[in-house]
Amino acid sequence: MIFSVSYQVIARKYRPQRFSDVIGQDHVSQTLANAISCNRIAHAYLFCGPRGTGKTTLARIFAKCLNCSDGPSVDFSDDDTKAKEIAEGRSIDVLEIDGASNRGIDEIRELRDTVMYAPASSKYKIYIIDEVHMLTKEAFNALLKTLEEPPDHVKFMFATTEPEKVLPTIMSRCQRYDLRRIPVNLIADHLKFICKSESVNADADALYAIARGAEGCMRDAESALDQIISFCGDNITEPDVLSMFGLTAQVQLFAMADAILTVDSTRVLIELNALAGQGKDLGRLIGDLLGHMRNRLVYIVSKGDLGILEISETEANALKKGEKLASEKDLARVLDVLTDCESRLRLATSKKILLEVSLLKAAQAKAAMDIDEVIGQLKKIQHEDVPPLISASSKATVASNQKKQSVSISKSDQKAVDANDLDELWKQLLAAASKASPFMQTYFQRSQPVSFENGIFVIGLSADHLALVDNQRNHDMLIAQIKLLGHDNVQFRFVDDPPAENSLPEPVLEPIGDLPQVDSDIIITNDSQSENKEIKKVKKEPKPEKIDPEEFKNDPLIQKALELFKGRIVEVRK
Repeated sequence: MIFSVSYQVIARKYRPQRFSDVIGQDHVSQTLANAISCNRIAHAYLFCGPRGTGKTTLARIFAKCLNCSDGPSVDFSDDDTKAKEIAEGRSIDVLEIDGASNRGIDEIRELRDTVMYAPASSKYKIYIIDEVHMLTKEAFNALLKTLEEPPDHVKFMFATTEPEKVLPTIMSRCQRYDLRRIPVNLIADHLKFICKSESVNADADALYAIARGAEGCMRDAESALDQIISFCGDNITEPDVLSMFGLTAQVQLFAMADAILTVDSTRVLIELNALAGQGKDLGRLIGDLLGHMRNRLVYIVSKGDLGILEISETEANALKKGEKLASEKDLARVLDVLTDCESRLRLATSKKILLEVSLLKAAQAKAAMDIDEVIGQLKKIQHEDVPPLISASSKATVASNQKKQSVSISKSDQKAVDANDLDELWKQLLAAASKASPFMQTYFQRSQPVSFENGIFVIGLSADHLALVDNQRNHDMLIAQIKLLGHDNVQFRFVDDPPAENSLPEPVLEPIGDLPQVDSDIIITNDSQSENKEIKKVKKEPKPEKIDPEEFKNDPLIQKALELFKGRIVEVRK
C-alpha cells in the first residue's frame, strides 16, 4: 500500500502558530505581543523553562511576527508567504541552530562573521539557538561583543532548560522569559480538543491521567496521546492509559491513602503488595501517592478550589468524602515521610522493603501526637493532682523509710514544738520532708510557712512550683511527717505566696539520712560586718550517690511522663 501523504505526529500537527494558540504561557505571549505593538523590540531574548512548554515555539512565532510581509505585526495572515516559510523551516533569514551540535568556538566565530550580512528578503535576520546552555565558555565569550552591540537587522533568540548554566554576562544582555509548567486542566482540555478533531472518543478520566503523567509538559502529553491512540484506536479509557504508562489508578490511590490515614497497617501492606504484583513502578507509585496526599491537603486548605487542585470533578467529590480522615497537620507529617522515601528510593537496592517501611512510618506519623498537643497536656498536668502510684513492693519501702525516720527523730531527741512557734516547727518539718522526698527538697526549701491554725497548715511558694508540689502524694507525706512531730489531724494547703529572695534558706550541705551524697566543693560563709556572702572553693573527697530505684520509679512526675509518652523505664543509673 502506498500512502500519498506521510503521517504527521500530533505534537507537530497541533503546534501553536500564533501567540493566541500558546497554552499556559500568557505572561510571555502577552509581553511579546505588546513589545511588537509598542515597537519596543529588543535585540536578544532568552526563553527558559521545562521541556515541552513552548520555548522554541514562542521563538518561532515571534520570528514570524517580526518577518511577516506586513511586519512587525502580531496579526499576520494565515496565507502569509514569509510566515509559512518560517513555520516550515525554509526561511533563509531565520536560522535555527542546535546548541548541542554547534557548541564550539569555531561555529560561533562563523556565526559572528555572517551576522554582518543583511537579510535576503526579510526585515530581520534572526538566530534561534536551542539548548544554548550547551555552548562552551569560549563560545559564549566569542559571542559577547556581537550580542551586546549587534547590527540593527539582527535578532537573537535563545532557548534553554538550564538557565543556571548560561554565563551571567550573556544573560545580562538578554531579556529573560521564564516559562511555567502547564496546569493539568489546561493540558486535559487541549487533549480533548485534539481528540475531537481526530474523531477519537476519550474518557475525561483518561485524559486527566495523561495530563497528570505529562507533569506540565504539553509535548509529552501530545506524544502520549498519539501513542495511546495507536494502542486503543478510536476509544480511549482510563484503564488503558494506566496499564500502558504504569500510572496508578485513582481508586487504588484512595484505597492506599485511606489505609494510611486510618492507621490500618495490615491494609497498607495488602494494598502495596497488590500494586507491586501488577508490576507498578515503585518510583512512580510513591510519586503518585505524594501527589494524591498533596491534593488532600490542598483540598482542605483551599476548601475545594479546583483551580488550585488541578483535578477533575470526580476526584474532587471523592476527596470531599475523605475530608474528615486527617487534619492539615496529619497530612503534613505524612507528606514529610513520603518525600523522604522518594528521595531515598533512587539509591535503594531493596526498593520494596524501603517503601513498605516508609508507608508504615507514614501511618504512624498520622497517629503521632503533635508537639503543641504534648505541651498542652503537660500544662494540663501541672494543674491537676497526680494520684499516688505506689506498688505493693514500694509500700513496704515507704513503710521501712518512715520507720527509719521515726527512729532517727527519736534518737536526735527532736521534740514537738508548740504550734505558735511556726518557724521552729517549719524547720523541723522541712528537715523531715527533705529526707522523706529528696526529689521535692528543692521546692520545699523555696517555700515558707504562712499560717497554722484550726488544723490547717498553709505553705506558700511560687506559682511555677505550685503545680509540681500540690498533689496527693506530697500531702500524704507531709501529714505523715508532721504526725511524727506530734501533730495529728493536720491538713496542708499550698498557696501562691513565695518567700522573698533574701529570706530563702541556705542550701543543706551535709547529707541527711538517705539523701544522695553531693560532691560539693563550694562553701558559703557570712560576713556579719559587711553582710555579704563569700563563696570559697574547697576540694572535697567525692562520695558515691545513693538513689533508691523504687522511689525514683514511683515518683509521680516520672510515672506521669511514662504514661504520657507511652514509655517504660529500662534502667536507673546513678
